Amino acid sequence: MPLMQLLITLVVVGVILWAINNYIPMQTNVKKILNVVVVIVVILFVLNAFGVLGSTPRLRLGRW
Repeated sequence: MPLMQLLITLVVVGVILWAINNYIPMQTNVKKILNVVVVIVVILFVLNAFGVLGSTPRLRLGRW
């Protein structure tokens, strides 16, 4: 994955998370959980983009 595409993806995710935190009324606990989940997913995404995780198996749903 090109570095520019990775940076754009991180900026878009950050702006969306910022907008959700500021403009959607939620309880503080729900916001904390949402932020933790997004940060974990972004960290896994970046590690996978740089090849640190190697080949991760794809999740399969159903019979496919």
